[in-house]
Amino acid sequence: MNKFKPNHITRALLASGMLLGSPALFAQDASNDASSEEEAVEVIEVKGFSTSLIKSLNQKRFSDTVTEQLSADDLGGLPDVSIADALTRLPGISAVRTGGQAAEINIRGLAGDFVFSTLNGREQVSTSGSRSIEFDQYPSELITSGAVYKSPKASLIEGGVAGTVELKTASPLANTQQHTFNMNVRGMYNDRAKEVSDADEFGHRLSFSYQGKFADDTLGVALGYARLFQPSVSTQFIGLASNREKDVDGLAGDTENFNPNLPENEQCVECEIIGEGFEMQHKGGAETRDGYVASIEWAPVDNFTLKADAFYSKFDSEAFARGFRVKLEAPNVAVGNPTIVDNTVIGGTFNRSGGGFTRVELVNDDNQDFDEIKNFGLNGNWEITDNWTANFDISSSSAESDFRNGLLWSLVAEDANAESPQLDENISISYLLNGLDLPDLGFNQADAFSDINRVLVSKYGIYPFQNSDKLDAYRLDFKYQLENDYVSSIEFGARYSDRTYTNDRSVYEYGSDSNFSSTQPPLRLTQDMVEVVNWEGDFSYFPSYLSIDLDKALNAWFPGGIPQPRQTWGGFDGVINAPDDVLLGGDTSWSVLQSGEVYEEVTSAYVMANLDMELGGMPVTGNVGIRMVDSKQASTFLQDVDGDIDAGAQIIRDEVGLASDQFRSVILEDTYTDYLPSLNLNFQVADNSYVRFAAAKVMGRAPINEMFANTGVRVSLPLAERDIDTGEITVTGQATASGQSDNSPYLRPFYANQYDLSFEHYFTETDGAIALALFYKDIRSFVDRSTTDPYDFRANGFNVPETVDLIVQEDDGSGTGTLIPVLDANGLPLTTTVPVVDGSYTTAVNNGEGGYIRGVEFSYTQIFSFLPDLWSGLGANVSYSYTETEITRISDPNQGIYSSDLPGLSPVVFSGTLFWEHEGFETRINARYRDPFVSQQVAVNAQVVNFDSEMVVDFQASYEINENLGILFQANNITDEPTKSYFGEESRTGTIQYFGTQFFLGVTYSL
Repeated sequence: MNKFKPNHITRALLASGMLLGSPALFAQDASNDASSEEEAVEVIEVKGFSTSLIKSLNQKRFSDTVTEQLSADDLGGLPDVSIADALTRLPGISAVRTGGQAAEINIRGLAGDFVFSTLNGREQVSTSGSRSIEFDQYPSELITSGAVYKSPKASLIEGGVAGTVELKTASPLANTQQHTFNMNVRGMYNDRAKEVSDADEFGHRLSFSYQGKFADDTLGVALGYARLFQPSVSTQFIGLASNREKDVDGLAGDTENFNPNLPENEQCVECEIIGEGFEMQHKGGAETRDGYVASIEWAPVDNFTLKADAFYSKFDSEAFARGFRVKLEAPNVAVGNPTIVDNTVIGGTFNRSGGGFTRVELVNDDNQDFDEIKNFGLNGNWEITDNWTANFDISSSSAESDFRNGLLWSLVAEDANAESPQLDENISISYLLNGLDLPDLGFNQADAFSDINRVLVSKYGIYPFQNSDKLDAYRLDFKYQLENDYVSSIEFGARYSDRTYTNDRSVYEYGSDSNFSSTQPPLRLTQDMVEVVNWEGDFSYFPSYLSIDLDKALNAWFPGGIPQPRQTWGGFDGVINAPDDVLLGGDTSWSVLQSGEVYEEVTSAYVMANLDMELGGMPVTGNVGIRMVDSKQASTFLQDVDGDIDAGAQIIRDEVGLASDQFRSVILEDTYTDYLPSLNLNFQVADNSYVRFAAAKVMGRAPINEMFANTGVRVSLPLAERDIDTGEITVTGQATASGQSDNSPYLRPFYANQYDLSFEHYFTETDGAIALALFYKDIRSFVDRSTTDPYDFRANGFNVPETVDLIVQEDDGSGTGTLIPVLDANGLPLTTTVPVVDGSYTTAVNNGEGGYIRGVEFSYTQIFSFLPDLWSGLGANVSYSYTETEITRISDPNQGIYSSDLPGLSPVVFSGTLFWEHEGFETRINARYRDPFVSQQVAVNAQVVNFDSEMVVDFQASYEINENLGILFQANNITDEPTKSYFGEESRTGTIQYFGTQFFLGVTYSL
């Protein structure tokens, strides 16, 4: 193998021992060449925690693209619950916290849907229900290295507009020792759990790993297990969206609510905007994650290696949410002393009025989320000749998620012990939002919330989200080594993947959340079912309430067995076999219509030249290539054809046997081809200084759940009222058709042209480096929502009736404003016919306007080894990024989008770690800050809202008792940094959520 000619960077890698996991092609005669170059290329090598940082710098230094790196020591030694925490310390990378833990990664101002992720070079599917990877599924203890590619190359799988996160598990034959064993055991405590009744205060983390080499180092085995059991607690206030209207100030000539995009006669221009209400909750429960990794590596001959590996992660969360949900139900509410900011009511006194539904619901929610990830792969690497290398890879990645949100509503009765209990309609609610601080609150029913003689359970509902995602992939790559002064090798290959995403919805409902149902009567509580819960700390002025044992309540309410959710048409008008003696309840056809599958087939091929030359005596390396991507995507769809057999109407049965003949089942399909060129150039401008330039066209497919076709059209009915004195019938409003298609199988990918320029200098007098990078992304398109109003539904193939019949109502004469149906001479409801007019239609589209995202990143790492002995282990690792964009989204509160800012973008992101090591003792403190940003939160429905800035601080200290045994203490989120969100303006409070500080104490053992 004398034809192999390593370049300067490869020699440095070999000298540093960093190519131990590379193909055998690099391992034999090349190592002899490297030894002669060892003095010519400086490689940073130190001991202790600093090693992890410096290894990361070495990997960054000798990479052929713009990357950020994490070493195995870094991932295993820092206080990281998951790989997500470790990644957030890299420049330009931030995280969105879910339940207080980092889960979604944002890179360079782009949200998780723009981030592509691989494990051992293989595409990963997700339990998120989209393409966004939930990185908290990946235990940091089982990942041996991580890289973030900020500039792509042709051999990388396409998909990362923001960047590509590459995670790797152990390669046992690359282990420098014959056998290694590591164990980590930590106990855990959450200091906020004591404020939440029935919450777990204590948890644990433990991990075991083994690597061994056998049969003269031709067979390697790696096994790993990591377990996390942690309390999941928070205390929170949630302001619901401001999407209702009512004129509360009575000002003459007030037109502040005018929307120039809509006809004035269809608006309430004098109205103010009022929120749906708000929630106050204690959340508790536990999260359990079990992760397993295994690999077998076999090298029967010098030029062939076969590796099989598996990764499995199961993440179960069982949580409860207890407290209040206040529903103001404007406009049918009396409002006194309103506080108005920017035409939005942020406070006042709200009294229930006749015909209104203003209420306070006592909620006892039970949320269970069972997530599972499986990854299997087989990889073979064959050095066919001195110049030819071939690599094949077969893989399967699957994810399943089963989220079951059981909800139990209770209401206040006049007398809960009455034979026919009546809702206490004397309801008065006073509140004032205080921006990003907790609000002022007052309830006239406050004493009743904890009185078992006043509270009745009125409704139970469960609404599961179940999805599965499976991807099988096959890949073949070749590399041909060249002998010239410009191109060191040519790489080319092809890949095929087949992906199926399935979404299933189901439902069960019993009772009513706005009153006591006579046909589905409420449940009387007993003392053994309830506990009075008080609020503590900053929330202590909130009123006490009854916490209800969900299992006991449901067993008493349904003695024959707790009903289970089903995918069913329910009370849908199109049911053709509804039994006469069974109450079907509300229309739950959405559980059928929102269930289906998305299919995706991708065939790609690439060719890439690896560059190695000198220009004017300056070493230049890099690559240039192009990737072709052929995509085919499809979705199942139930198309409403109004029962027309000629149009393909079919009888479709649900899980309980109900049938509808309104729809036909079709598959919608789209295909397209893309070409993605890329260039990476690395200039060694001095012995320890590098300039990098990269340019590429990149793509990222739309979230896979947004490719599921789910068009829905409805006709909103106006009120037809007969004057009790004159008999005249008045229709208020119009019968208006409206529809939306949140998703579309015809969505094309996000596209961007991107450019990177960076400078890196590696210190010689001390250990460390400083780097400055500029980046520019020209986003060509992204997925957005577009609304057409009015939209011609009939002309576009929708089955919308020309007219509808309205049931005429009149006042019942009680003085409460209650309306009752008017009966005709035959005792049937009196009706009047009105025309149906076209309203708005909203659909997901590829927004072609796009725009730029640009920014600067700075990173600095240094170990101050020049200091006197005691302080020679002091060091710092700092990163800073600034990002800006001209891109705006369509803000549409009706679609749950309350900000026009680009999701995921924080102008400033900062991470800083200060560490110190001395004679086996290590301590470090890390702070991670991000500016305000936009992301998704889940309240009553999914919403895109603003989040306030965050500063999360962690601390860790450890001591090596001997070469095998160590002790560790760490504290995460030591300032109990909350998550705070708002709807466009800080005065419109969203979520204020506190998670507590987590403390760990444990031991590490290694052999």
